[in-house]
Amino acid sequence: MLSRSPYKGTTGVQRILNATRYSWAGFKTAFTQEAAFRQIVLLNLILIPSSFFVPVGRAEQVVMVAVCLLALLVELLNSAIEAVVDRISLEQHPLSKNAIDMGSAAQFVALSMIVVTWVLCLLPASVN
Repeated sequence: MLSRSPYKGTTGVQRILNATRYSWAGFKTAFTQEAAFRQIVLLNLILIPSSFFVPVGRAEQVVMVAVCLLALLVELLNSAIEAVVDRISLEQHPLSKNAIDMGSAAQFVALSMIVVTWVLCLLPASVN
């Protein structure tokens, strides 16, 4: 039988409060220590409000905002991967390089999704 991890937190409302505190700490760490995260925050501060002023339907606007937020999510995960790799060892290792490169590739895909989504949503409907 598996026993409960001693590192697991509490349950109920206290767990939610703790999770919120940990999440806020993660946002603060990402913002203060990760230039890429700050750049994507800036991009979102431009694109998300802009989505309210472009002539698109509600569904398109939701998708335009969602892909922007997705890029933030991917950057948080990418930064977490980099932190874990650095924590394990700072020595050059092919598996560490693969992990970091794949995280970067995921972010490239997320940013490409922003470009493709915004271009397709902003193109006139008559353009094929």
